[in-house]
Amino acid sequence: MLEVRNINVSYGLAKVLWDVSFRVEEREIVAIVGSNGAGKSTTLKAISGLIRLSSGGIEFNGERLDQIPGYLIVEKQIAHIPEGRRLFPFSTVLANLELGAFTKKARHKFGESLHYVFELFPVLQERKDQLAGTLSGGEQQMLAIARGLMSIPLLLMLDEPSLGLAPMLVIKTLDVLQKLNQQGLTLLLIEQNVHSALNLCARGYVLENGRIMIEGSGQELLNNTHVKEAYLGIL
Repeated sequence: MLEVRNINVSYGLAKVLWDVSFRVEEREIVAIVGSNGAGKSTTLKAISGLIRLSSGGIEFNGERLDQIPGYLIVEKQIAHIPEGRRLFPFSTVLANLELGAFTKKARHKFGESLHYVFELFPVLQERKDQLAGTLSGGEQQMLAIARGLMSIPLLLMLDEPSLGLAPMLVIKTLDVLQKLNQQGLTLLLIEQNVHSALNLCARGYVLENGRIMIEGSGQELLNNTHVKEAYLGIL
């Protein structure tokens, strides 16, 4: 479904990604793990068209993404849930969800999608008239995911969905992602919670200093000596 080939990205003179390549197959959960500053968020921004490539290419279902603007990438049914949620805090829950359904296809299925996300996250229906900025951290993360789902994505990309959440809410969030995948949605997951991410994913990649250093199944990476020492605290 998604193929990233030898992409290089720089911020001015500072190079951030170095020949990064990976793939995401349909109906997979793929995780990219690594420490702060490794280039994980930059990778998602490059796919979303928020950052231009210095070189390399990105294809989605056989079509080039790296040569079109970001709003057209959303039209291709790719949703990006950014780190920190990036909600509209002074708009209601319902207004945030409406903004997620801005593409032509999503607008036509707004009622159906709204019913779906309210079933997935009942608390959002209860709080639909509440300002997004007044929600708890867990509820805001639910809203961020729901807003992405309102665009009817084929690929859902999530940047640190467990960041700042209590342990019980982390488990609930990951359970929701697993449920979405079981219903057929393809997921690309960026996570610092390495153990949880690798337990959830079919395949994973370890990104270090802007380079893919290791790849394999989630279980293979959990059993990898370097991953154990560097990210799981197992010596």
